[in-house]
Amino acid sequence: MTPVRDVDDAEARVLHSRGDFDGANVLEVGCGDGRLTWLYAARAESVLGIDPEEEAIATARSTTPPELAERVRFEVGAAEDLSKTAVYDVAFLSWSL
Repeated sequence: MTPVRDVDDAEARVLHSRGDFDGANVLEVGCGDGRLTWLYAARAESVLGIDPEEEAIATARSTTPPELAERVRFEVGAAEDLSKTAVYDVAFLSWSL
């Protein structure tokens, strides 16, 4: 797969204009390899990224910056598998249908 680059930072601008990540507990559905996660994770209290692709999750885990390792968690799974009682301040998905 060819990496997708957001040379104009359009995704980052949209993320930060639509969501308040400061101190938030964030759910990212369809996180893939973490390409969007790193745009906001430093501002969040905690992040759970889920994706059904094991390879993508393995990449996300292996590229997690050490300073974010305590607050970011990646799991193989789908939205349907999430706890019905979990509470998040921000939840979003990208490229996921």
